[in-house]
Amino acid sequence: MRETTDVQRPPEPDLSAITAEELISYRTAENNWRASSAARAFIGEPDPGALIEWQDVELPGRDLPVRVYRPLEAATDLPLVVHVHGGGFVGTAAQCDWTNSHLAARLPALVVSVEHRLVAPDSPLPNAAADGWDVLQHLMRNASEWGADPTRTAVFGESFGALISALTAVRAREAGVELRAQVLVNPATDVTETMLDYPSVAEYAYSPSRAKPLLQFLRRLAVPQGVDARAFSPLYADDLGGLAPALVVVPTQDAVADHGRRYAERLRAAGTSVQLTEYPGARHAFLTLPGVEPQAVDAQAEIFEFLRVALAA
Repeated sequence: MRETTDVQRPPEPDLSAITAEELISYRTAENNWRASSAARAFIGEPDPGALIEWQDVELPGRDLPVRVYRPLEAATDLPLVVHVHGGGFVGTAAQCDWTNSHLAARLPALVVSVEHRLVAPDSPLPNAAADGWDVLQHLMRNASEWGADPTRTAVFGESFGALISALTAVRAREAGVELRAQVLVNPATDVTETMLDYPSVAEYAYSPSRAKPLLQFLRRLAVPQGVDARAFSPLYADDLGGLAPALVVVPTQDAVADHGRRYAERLRAAGTSVQLTEYPGARHAFLTLPGVEPQAVDAQAEIFEFLRVALAA
C-alpha cells in the first residue's frame, strides 16, 4: 500500500455474502482511501518531525513491506518500536501515521510498522502472526543497519495488530528474546469458539458499529478448519509469566473491551507487570481516529510516556 491522491471511501460490503474476489476489491479500495489525503480529517496529520517511508524487508520465502518512521534529525542507537496495524482482513500501516510518527519524532525512536498479510480465504492468521515475529527478528538481528539499539525494543499493536503483538511477546519470551515493553490497544485476544462470549460483545454487538458480524467474519477467515485457534489466542496461553511489561488500553464502547480486560487480569495473575487503562465512551480503533475521537490524544500521550520510561537508555 502506497499513499494515493484523494479517493472516495467504498461502501461497507455485506460480509455474510462477500466472495473472495469482492473482498480483495473492497480492501484495496478501502486501504487506498486510508492512505489518501482524504482520510487525514479522520486519522490525523503525521508529525512533521518524522520522516516516513516504505521499505521492503527480506524474510524467509517472501519480501514484506514495512512503513518506517524516523526522527528528522539523524540518529543512531535509537530504541526500536515494532508496530502492527489493526484490521485483520483490511487495513494498512498508513492508517497509523499519526501516532507512529509522533512516537518516532518525540521519543525519539525508530518505529517500524508491519504491513502484514491480511487474513483471507487463502491466508489465515498464522501468516500474519509469522509476519510480526519475522520482522521483529530481522530488525533485531540487523539493528545496526537500521540505526537501532536491539536492547531497547518494544512491540505495539492495535486490535488485530495487538493480537499479533501479544503473540509476538509470548514467542519472544519462549525464544529468549528480551523485550522492554508491549503496548496492546483494544486487543482481540481470543479467536476460539468463545470469541463472542463476552458481555462487551453482547452490549456493543451492533452499536456504535456492526462489530459482531465483523468479528464473525474475521474469525472465519483467521482460523479456518485445520488452524489451532487456542495456539493463536493469547488469552488461552498456558503461561503468561515473564513477559515484557504491558500497557493494555481499552476503549469502553468496544465489543472486544472484555478481551483486553481479561487478558490484563491473566497477565497480572501470572506475575507480568501490566497497566490497564480504560477510556470511558471511546470506541474501537479510537487511537487511529483522532479527528473524531478526542480521547485519542490522551491515549497517545499515555503510550508515549509508557514507552519513554520503558525504552530509556
